[in-house]
Formats: sequence, C-alpha cells, structure tokens
Amino acid sequence: MSEQKIYFHDMHPAASNLSGDVITGLQQSPPSIPPKYFYDETGSQLFDQITELDEYYPTRTEISILQKYKRDIVDMLNKPCLLIEPGGGSCSKVRIFIDELRPDMYVPMDISREHLLTSARQMSKEIPWLDIHAVCNDFTFKLTLPEGLPDSARVVFFPGSSIGNFHPHAAVQYLSNIANLIGESGQLLIGVDLKKNKNILESAYDDAKGVTGKFNINLLARLNNELSADFDLKKWTHYSFYNAEQSRIEMHLKSTCDQVVNINNHEFHFTENETIHTENSYKYTVEEFQSLGIQAGLFAEKVWVDESSLFSIHLFSVKSR
Repeated sequence: MSEQKIYFHDMHPAASNLSGDVITGLQQSPPSIPPKYFYDETGSQLFDQITELDEYYPTRTEISILQKYKRDIVDMLNKPCLLIEPGGGSCSKVRIFIDELRPDMYVPMDISREHLLTSARQMSKEIPWLDIHAVCNDFTFKLTLPEGLPDSARVVFFPGSSIGNFHPHAAVQYLSNIANLIGESGQLLIGVDLKKNKNILESAYDDAKGVTGKFNINLLARLNNELSADFDLKKWTHYSFYNAEQSRIEMHLKSTCDQVVNINNHEFHFTENETIHTENSYKYTVEEFQSLGIQAGLFAEKVWVDESSLFSIHLFSVKSR
C-alpha cells in the first residue's frame, strides 16, 4: 500500500504532567502512581516480554479465541464498517480477522505519535488494500473521530482486557462513551479477563522469572531518570495480590525499610512495608461484564470463551434509545 493510503490526524492530546501526577498521587493516602506511566521505552519492552511468559495467559488466550472463532466473529460484525481500535498498538490481534472483514477503513488510536505512525506504516505494508486513518488522541479520556470519514457502520475493537484497568463505575462511563461514538448501527468487540482460580491470577502478575517485578520497579527508575527523584531501587520490591472483595489484581511497590524520597523539592516518608499502589486489573464473570454493558446502553449479542474459561471476547451493539 502506498503512503497516500495512510492519513494522520493529530487531536493534540494534552501532554502528560508526570511531575504533577506523581507528586499528587504520592501525597494521597494510600500513595499511588497512575499506571499510564509504566510505559516508557523500557517499560514497553518489559511488558512485551510479560505477554510471552508462561504464566501470563491473557494475550495468548485472547489470540487463540480470535483465531478459533474469527469466521463467526466476522459473520456477526456489520459490513461495510469503519473499524476503530483505541490503543491500536502492534495490530497483531486485529490482523487476525481484518482480511475477512475487509472494513472500509481502519482507525487506530494512540496517544504516542511515533508508536501510532510506526504501527500504521507496518499495517500498510501488510495490507495494501486498506485505508488507514491514524488518530493521535488520549482515548482513555475522550473518543473523538476526525471529520470526513465514511458513513459506514462503526465497529470498535478494544482487545487486551484494558477495560479491566478502569474502576467498574469508570468502565461503565467509558463503555457509554463508546456507545455514543458508534451510534445505533455500531458494535463493540471487547476482550475481558475472567474471574478464575486465585493462584492462576496471582502467578500471571508475579511470574517466576521476575519480569513483572522489573516492569513495576522500572516505574521508579523512570522517576529517577525524568524527575531527578532519588528512589533507591534496592529498597523497593514488587508486590501483587488478588483482592477477592474488589475482584481485582492489585499491583504495589513495597518499601523494605523506613526511608525518605525526594522529588522536585518534595519530601516523601515511607515506613517499612508501606506500599505505593500502581495498578488495578478488575476481573469479571461473563454475566457481570454484560451487566456493565447494559448499564452503558449496550446490548450483549454474543460472547466467545476459551475452553478453560480464562478469557472472554464480547460483542455488543447499541440498544435502541
């Protein structure tokens, strides 16, 4: 496909305020750091390694579901369609069914301009017939499409169980935003991690090779590099567990001693075993997640689940209003 088939739309997402967000988060009780700051270059590389670990089932399981049921999925999606992927990264998952679906246009969204363009260019080489409109925006806050796109049925593809990083109330709001974006002829195809044995869940977020621990600790290394903070990485350890009451995996950084950390003229005191909360990943039953969709104005059309009931892919449409 020629370069003329790639169009770039910069929605000028607000620059992240790393210093302000971190200082505000650490001043809270309990202290926290937004998980979006995991993904500097090193963090992104470590996460790619995590997805290939034996313990980390979500990526390979979701891919296996898409491969096994792609004909059924494509048959149920509206055609012709405008295929939208918030957080369109490597495009490896959408690549599984896009040849069969043959959308009028593919619209990946990402806040990172360079990452977005690299992915779009790679996609254009692999699929020469496809029009790609890459949209640079912060899709976690506002889903906005550029003007002038085809008036085709809109299909949002949101894989990876990223919805699990939202608190359930925020997840309903985000699903409602998607419903508003796609309209009455639209559909949502979304990956959702399922509740399961606690040991499987906890192993997925605390692997034997320690890659997830390195990923979590790298957040502090980033603060040292970019904010001139003075975290002693040897005095922090990765800590994660399944909170059954909240139905979520929690990731924390635990202080191994009493210590003081300085960031931009702010002093933070941590006691031994005090933690910094870095991420949540909510887990659902199929029925629980369908209930969230209904609250957001969506209608559950179908769900596909692997044989071990580890992961699910849901298809929703917009309910008549």
